[in-house]
This record gives sequence, C-alpha cells and structure tokens, in this order.
Amino acid sequence: MIVLPGLMLAMVLAMLDNMIVGTAMPRIVGELGGLTHLSWVVTAYVLGTTVSTPIWGKIGDLYGRKNIFLASIVIFMIGSALCGMAGSDLLGGTADGMNQLIGFRALQGLGAGGLMVNAMAIIGDLVPPRERGQYQGIMAGVMALAMIAGPLVGGFITDNLDWRWAFYVNLPVGFVALALLAVTLKLPKYRTEHRIDWIGAFLLSVGITALVLITTWGGNDYDWNSPQIIGLAVGAVVSLALFIVVERRVVEPIMPLNVFRDRNFSLISAVGFLLGFAMFGAINFLPLFQQTVQGASATNSGLLLLPMMGAAMVVSLFVGRAITKTGKYKIYPVLGGVVMAIAMWLLSTQTVDTPSWRTGVYIAVLGLGMGFLMQTTMLIAQNSVEQKDLGVASSASTFFRSIGGSFGVSLFGAIFSHQLTANLTSKLGAAAGEKLASSGGQFNPAALHELPAGVRAGFLESLASSIGSVFTWAILFAVLVPLAAVFIKEIPLRSGSDEGADDGTPVPVLD
Repeated sequence: MIVLPGLMLAMVLAMLDNMIVGTAMPRIVGELGGLTHLSWVVTAYVLGTTVSTPIWGKIGDLYGRKNIFLASIVIFMIGSALCGMAGSDLLGGTADGMNQLIGFRALQGLGAGGLMVNAMAIIGDLVPPRERGQYQGIMAGVMALAMIAGPLVGGFITDNLDWRWAFYVNLPVGFVALALLAVTLKLPKYRTEHRIDWIGAFLLSVGITALVLITTWGGNDYDWNSPQIIGLAVGAVVSLALFIVVERRVVEPIMPLNVFRDRNFSLISAVGFLLGFAMFGAINFLPLFQQTVQGASATNSGLLLLPMMGAAMVVSLFVGRAITKTGKYKIYPVLGGVVMAIAMWLLSTQTVDTPSWRTGVYIAVLGLGMGFLMQTTMLIAQNSVEQKDLGVASSASTFFRSIGGSFGVSLFGAIFSHQLTANLTSKLGAAAGEKLASSGGQFNPAALHELPAGVRAGFLESLASSIGSVFTWAILFAVLVPLAAVFIKEIPLRSGSDEGADDGTPVPVLD
C-alpha cells in the first residue's frame, strides 16, 4: 500500500497522455496537417510501446525492476517534451511538424512500454495471485479515472491553451512519480544470469514494424501487390522465422516460447491481441466524430467520454473484488467480449443525425465490456507461469494487446482514409476527394462553419459514414474475443503460501 500510489501515478502518466492527446488530435492535425495520416500519430506511439514491451519485461526480470521502471519514466518524459516542441520555430516550423510529432511519439511510446509492463509486474512481485485481483482492480479503476480526467484535461488545454500543453502536462506528473518511487519502492530481486537476447529483440522489432507498415500502407499509399508491400511481407516472414529459431537456442530468450505451451497463456494472449485490435483501433475515432460530426468542443467531447470511463471503473473494481473472493475468473473475459461486440455494433449504426446522448449510451456499453477485460487478461497470464517468468508474462500480455492495438489503428486508419476519400468523391465529386489527398488532410473542425451549407453537409455525411465503417470492421474482431475466452481452463489462483516452494524459483532478496 505504501508503493501503490507511486505505481498508480506512473500508470496514470501513460493513460492520461493517451486520452489527452486523443482529445487534442483534431486541433493538432488542423495546425500541422495530416487528417489522412491521423492514425500515424497513434500508430507511432503504439508501435514504440509494442516493440519495447518484451525488452522492458525481460530486463526487469534480470536486473530488478526498480531502476528499469525509473528509466522508462525518464524516457517517457523526454519524449513528451519533444512532442510538445514538434513543429515549433525551434525545430523549423510547421512544414515538417507532423513527421516530427510522429517520430517523437515513437520515442514516447518506448518509455510507455516500460511503464505499463513494469507496474503490473511489480504488483505480481509484491502480491500473490489470489489477492492480485483486488489490487489490479484498484489499478484498473485508477486507469479508468485517468481516462476520465484525460479527455477533460485535453479538452481544457485544447480550448484554452496551446495544444502543446497536452504533452508538457506530463512533465510535472512524471517528476512526482519519480520522487515517490525512488523513495518508497523496495522490490524482490532475483539472482539470475544477466544475458539479454538483443538479436531476438532486434528480429522481433523488425518483424512487428514490417507488419504495421503493411497494414498502414497497403491499399492506401501503395498497392497490395506493389514491390514495397511485397518486400515488407517477405521481411516480416523472414525476421519472425529467424526470431523463433533464435528464441529456441539462446539461454535467456526475450520471449521464452515454452510459456506458450500453457493453453491458458496462449488463449489469453490471443484475447489480448483481439481486445487491442478492436478497442484501441476503433475508439481512436470517437473524439473526431464528436468534435466534427456532432459539433462538440474539445472539452465537451471529453465530458462525453465519461459514461465509458465511469462504467469501466465500476465494473473493474467489482470484478477485482469478485475474483479475490471467489478465485473464479473465466466468466469475465467471456462476458467482456460479448458486451464489447454489442457496443461496436451500436457505434457502427451512428449517422450524422445521431444525438450526443445516444452516443453516450453506446460508449457506456463499451465501458462495461472494457471493465470485464481490463485486468483479467493480465491476471490469467501471470497465473499461467512460474514466478521467475512474471516479467515475461506481464510483458507478453501487454505486448499482444499493444500489437493488436497497433494493427488495429493502422488497419482502421487505412479503412477510414480510403472510405473518406471514396465518400467525398461520391457526394461532392472527384475534385473533393483529390483535394483531401493533396492537402494532406489539413482540416480544422472550426472551419466547418465557413463552408457552404451543401458542402458542409456532404463532408459531415462522408465523415460519419467513414467512421461508422471503422466500427463495423471492429465488430468482427470483438466477436472473436468471447469465442477464444470460452476455451480458457479455470485454474485455481495461488494463495501465496505455495509460491516459490521447491519449484526451482530463485529466492528473492530485497533490492
């Protein structure tokens, strides 16, 4: 309980940033340009998180998590400061601002990967599995609170300050988290050989990056049968095949393949991937719909997300306590997947005439599904491995959810861009679609009022239809979540007294 405030603040740092930036994104692309490349600002962050997560988890297992955790906070803060400077006169003006922002978001994502995985692994170090549910429920509740506060802070900053403060606000929060954790955090440190699988980490990063670029560029910037896409596909297959070969031979693999022999671990990894794909890939477009189609201000669009976050927080706390009390957990990812699929279907039915209150109801349903899934995926993953592989399990759980989100953002972004161009061409003529592409998608929601009534109506209808198509595709991946979760085997959660006893687990020492 002494350590928990510092951990929660570090997690708030990552979650708050995501929600603040999401709310401020329409204003950012309005100044820097790039509506058709909106997904890249998110993709770069998620990709940085994804490729770094396995490395953070493994080096935490080998060297102790405290210093690694603090280092990830520092990297995150540096990335935040640079993101706030993107496109400024100090860095050459707005001409290259979007590319700068994308690059700095990737750096920020590298730090965020360490925040999430190490916070969860630290809970695993300090708390036995049977009791983790309530603590992870508390942390999930705090995450939901951060997701509530994020849009509000982001909306206030966007409406009243420069959008750059959406990134600068991370700095004071980061300094407080560093101070708290430096003083209070005392962790078990396991004695083990210090060997980092850098070759495996490199091959995995190359393979993931190639796959994300395929989903981002395929059918959009390049044809699916173009040399660029085919080359990326070959590179992804070769690098991932070599990664599997390397992981079978090295002493300390970055992602031990033996953990996938456990059925629960493999299934919950698949659930996490699908969860990230459907949820993070789709809800990225909610602020754009609310601010542009429904005409909400940035602050009000943050308030309109309250039903989703409130529902997620209440359900997360309930599920955490229920798991601790009963030791049962299988039902929750099944329920969460069903509810999330229903929410995606509801969101796909939105049109330009959908009122804000109805959108609020729909996203509250999505929040219910998130609440059932937020901490149970991590809990099941940690309960499926030995204590010595806790960091690997935590990083793998976060990794598959992140890579799912990365693919989802990339694929849904490509779908959105393609559909928007097609819809504008259909409603307003070929010149409108060509203008969107040639302008890089530079459009400020406030400029809607300056358009002729007919053009404005056509644009809004095109935008609403394009966002609706994103949620339609998300239904497919959401439906697969309960189908995978139903095969999870209910294994009793360890109570703590049997952990580390004669199972070969190294004896911990205080770090």
